[in-house]
Parts: sequence; structure tokens; C-alpha cells
Amino acid sequence: MDEYSCFVDWDKMDVSAQSQDTKELTCTDLHELKQLARQGYWAKNHSLRAKVYHKLISNIPCRTVTPDANVYRDIVVKIIGKRNSSSLPLPEFVDNSLIPTYCLNAEGVVAVRKIILCIANQFPDISFCPALPSVIALLLHYSKDEAECFEQVCRILACNDPSKRLIDQTFLAFESSCMTFGDLVNKYCQAAHKLMVAVSEDVLEVYSDWQRWLFGELPMAYIARVFDVFLVEGYKVLYRVALALLKFFYKVRAGQPMESDSIQQDIRAFVRDITKSVSPERLLEKAFAIRLFSRKEIQLLQMANEKALQQKGITVKQKSYCFSMFCVVFLRQNVHLAVHAENFKSEIVSVKEMRDIWSWIPERFALCQPLLLFTTLEHGCSLSRFYSRSEGHEPTLLLIKTTAKEVCGAYLSTDWSERRRGGNKLSFFGTGECFVFRLQPEVERYEWVIIKHPELASTGSETENHAQPASSTLSSSSIPSDPSDRLSPFLAARHFNLPSKTASMFMAGSSECIIVGGGDGQALYLDADLNHGRTSHCNTFNNQPLCSESFQISILEVWGFRD
Repeated sequence: MDEYSCFVDWDKMDVSAQSQDTKELTCTDLHELKQLARQGYWAKNHSLRAKVYHKLISNIPCRTVTPDANVYRDIVVKIIGKRNSSSLPLPEFVDNSLIPTYCLNAEGVVAVRKIILCIANQFPDISFCPALPSVIALLLHYSKDEAECFEQVCRILACNDPSKRLIDQTFLAFESSCMTFGDLVNKYCQAAHKLMVAVSEDVLEVYSDWQRWLFGELPMAYIARVFDVFLVEGYKVLYRVALALLKFFYKVRAGQPMESDSIQQDIRAFVRDITKSVSPERLLEKAFAIRLFSRKEIQLLQMANEKALQQKGITVKQKSYCFSMFCVVFLRQNVHLAVHAENFKSEIVSVKEMRDIWSWIPERFALCQPLLLFTTLEHGCSLSRFYSRSEGHEPTLLLIKTTAKEVCGAYLSTDWSERRRGGNKLSFFGTGECFVFRLQPEVERYEWVIIKHPELASTGSETENHAQPASSTLSSSSIPSDPSDRLSPFLAARHFNLPSKTASMFMAGSSECIIVGGGDGQALYLDADLNHGRTSHCNTFNNQPLCSESFQISILEVWGFRD
């Protein structure tokens, strides 16, 4: 076919999808490149795609000393010699059980293993890189020889641009990406997440498969289209496509019976057979229709998850818990075990209900166990005692049971001591990770209104109408114009570009009341005696109210998070 075809088994390729038209790529503008990549400009021309890949990878900023093609030619004979590469054990940082072939011929399959072994020799700092075999197999399609493919992979691995994340190379980076993906699913695929919680014994185990869906199960034509955009836009594209895959899986399988022990296999099988239901174009269209947070915000979340893992001492792969393609360790214990039944006792929620709440909170805190800080049954209905026992804990979980047997609550991302920043005035603080929820009579979670409906932030007046708690006692002067310096690193108010009057309306407290500015038009108010409360419900979103508009509190509990 062309000079880049030496490793391709064209009998396995869909040659009809290839165009013989001579094309060139002359643009250098990043925005235009993004559009061309998303549109598949070079997807149907094998030679053009090879040239584009070479150009894009050559432009990746790398370490001063990065192994090139000449290095490969020097070391491959020493490392492999006359031995059969298939008999040589692969390094531990990849999974030997599954190496995608992507329509490679026999020579190409052997070349994948040879290149992996040579990379292990040149990159001793790589400790966990399950996506590497897939990347090598893909790039062999568009390389003139093994040495050129080796050089291109090395440039990807040696990228030293701190703002440009490409391939995870440590277990810490990989596992934090799994936690980050779980957080994003929780935000953007709520229906699918709810299904995963219902049928899976371990949600994180399911989400830890997300890179396998891309670099293992996706057919060649699909992963190549994803890689086109990945080389231009970076790591965020991978999250987008994985979220789209989960959305399509839910659409196809919702309503069908599923077993907890097969959900991982079901998703993998769906992705492998995706040609039956979704085209590459439709997959990318869905991926880029998701209004994902910015690259900076996702990077901040990733850093927060890495820090949580480091604090837990989880930085390397535990072999004794190895399973599946990516050998994922049980970091966050089985979701139905994350809240240990023998150590948990609440007068408001059952163990199962607490597990449901645990599936909604950010992954980095789901590593922790619940710790009871305050309960009206033991500590009385004193707001000052509520504050004194809650302060110093971040985040916290508020649970309320009304005399009408309604159960609702809130996840509060910020320490209650932040309320003092406003002096004696009612001051708002917190982050967009706050949310309110209802457990009885029906289970429902309400996200912060600005997150789920970003179009409401387009004008200050419209945002204020929906986001501002409906209380005549709340004046603009009571709201600090400056968000707290101690805001959570993810979804902090300063990242939202909100009008100053609504910039930090997530939670508030004074000596007279507590307010949690909920999402989807929901807000929760508690009086100083902790006996009465009320809710504000905006009908804009056509959802059910959190609980009765005015209610009496039967029991109130505050829970913290302990290691």
C-alpha cells in the first residue's frame, strides 16, 4: 500500500474505508488542527495519518536526552539477540495477558514485544504503564520500521511539559486517574453511575477498567480516531471518550438484567462489539457533547486524588490483589464494604443507605470511613455545639430525619470554621462539590445548580434568580466577594467565572441559622434550635422537593471522615 505498511495485515483491515486521494496537512493553527482531528481529516488516508502522527509527536517537548531510533538499533540486538522475543518475559509494568494486535501481521506482533522490552531498558522509572502495548501496536501501523516506532513512543513517554499529560507511567498516576474518572462519572453520567452502584459490588473496580476500554477493547478503527484527537488535545480526550462509552452502554443495557459479577465483562464486551451499535463518528460526537470541566480543573482533581492516595500510603501495585488486564488493587474497598457494617451505627440511615451516599462523594474521600461527630440524641439541639463538634473536620456529612419520617441531608465540602470569615454576618463559603440529597421517601441527589446547568451562569441576573437562596435576610453585602483560599482544589468557586454575588453560595452559617445552597433549585435551611427547618425549591428543573417546605427535625447527625 505505502511505505508505512510493513507491519499491517491488510487482509484484516477494511481497505474500502481507505481513500487513495493525495492529501497534505499544512495548517499549524491549534484550533484548526483540533477541528480537523475531530472531523477525521486524515483518518481515511493511511499515509497522511502516518505523516501527521510523525509531525505531532515530533513537536512534543521532551527531556534533553530522549532515546531515538539510533538507540533502538544499538540496543535491540543486545536485549533480544537471537532469542525469540515471544519467549522473553515482559516487564511488570505491562500486563502480559493481553497485548492488542490491531490487525498487525506476524512481524508486527513480534515487534510490539521487542519495543516494549527496549523501552523497559531505557525507562527504568516506569513502574506501571498498562496502555503502552496498545500505543505501540497502534503506532506500528504508521511507522516505517521498529526503530521509528520506538522513537515516537519514547517521545510520548519523555514529554516534559507539565501542562501536557499523556500516558500514565506509575501506579499512583494510573490509580488517581481511575478515581478521577469515577468523580467525572458521578458528575456527568449520573444514570449510569446509579446503575453501577445498584449492580456492582465495587464501583471503583468497574471504573478502574476505563483505560482498558480504550487501550484494549476498542476496535482499531475507533482507537485510531481517538488517538488522532489525543495527540492534538491531550489526556482529557480519553476521559471524554470513556464517559461516552459508559453513556452508550447505559443506553443499550438499561432495563436489562445484569449481575454484579459480570458487569465488568459486560462493559468490555460492549466496547469490543461497539461496531454493532455506534460508529466512530457518533462516539466522538457524543464525547465532545459532554460539557466537561476545563483541563486545569481536571488536573487539580487528579492532584487531589494523588495526594489522598499518598496519604494512605497507596503508591505501588499490590501483587497479591492483582486481577484483570490492569492489575488494579482494591484501594477503595468494595463499595458495599467501604462503610464497615460492624463499626457503623446511625439512628437515621441504614448501612445500605450510607453506602449509597458513599457512592456519591468524591473518590478521594470514599477511601475513608464515616465518623460520627454530632447527634442531637446525645449532644442536644445546640447550634454552638454543632459547630464546635464539626469544626476541624473537612468534609462533613449532614443527615436529617424529620418527624414525618423524611430523610435528607447534605455533603459539605468545607470546614464550618470558614463561617467566621464574615464576622458576625451570615457568610457563604464552600465549593461546587457540595450537594444535597434525599433518601426517604425516594432516593435523589441534587447537584449544585451552576455545575449541572452552566448556562445559568451566562448572566448575573439569571444566575442570581436560580442560585441565590430565597431568603429576604440574605443581602449581597453578607456575601464575601473573595472566595476562600482554602477551597477544595476541585470545582472551587473561583474556577466557575460566576458573578461575584453568587461566587461562593454553597453553604453558610451564623449563630442564627445554617443554610446549604443546594443544587437543581434546592436549598436547605436549619434554625438555631435545630428543631425546625425549611427548604427552598425552584420548579425550573421539574424535580421533586428535598422534603417538606417546612419540617420539624426528629434527629440530626453530622458525620466526618476518618482514615
